[in-house]
Amino acid sequence: MTAQPMSRKEKAAETELALKAAARALFTERGYLNTKITDITQAADRAAGSFYNHFAGKEEILAALLADQFAAGDAAITPESGHDPDFTRASAIRWHIAGYWRFHREHGAIMAALAEAARVSEKAATTLRETIVEQNEDVIGHLEQVVAAGATLPGPPAAVLSALFGMVPTFADSWRATDGFGGTLDEDAAIDMLTTLIHRALNG
Repeated sequence: MTAQPMSRKEKAAETELALKAAARALFTERGYLNTKITDITQAADRAAGSFYNHFAGKEEILAALLADQFAAGDAAITPESGHDPDFTRASAIRWHIAGYWRFHREHGAIMAALAEAARVSEKAATTLRETIVEQNEDVIGHLEQVVAAGATLPGPPAAVLSALFGMVPTFADSWRATDGFGGTLDEDAAIDMLTTLIHRALNG
């Protein structure tokens, strides 16, 4: 059976996906600042002008990649996923740390690209600040049970979350760079260790 030719809409969608896949790979390999739009179109095997049919510039394709990864993260939070907002429970904290650990492993290069872009673009800097605020707002209510249980937070809730969850990518990078600290700590044990630290820091 002869395959039907793609419609113009399908071709456009395929081109957009190819451009985003190429941009993600290049941002990971070279960094944001060292990637040119022509690099992206060449890697995607698309005409140079096709980029501007979909994106106004590198910042816009980076924003699209961010939107995709956050949408995927939101979609993963289902009643069956085990999400628990009560941070008095170590299991609830572990669920979030494990999720953030996976997010950093899968999307850390895009977050690094955003940080690079923020150094040269006020618009990107604003996006980075708004991303951090949005991430905190999604989790900040999880501290309510901690306070209700009688614990005293060491600072404003947003600052506490930023400090605690800022540990995750830094520690994950160290864990990978040292091959699990010389093979002494596998991934689950590393996440367990962070869970214990953060649970004790919040709950005493």
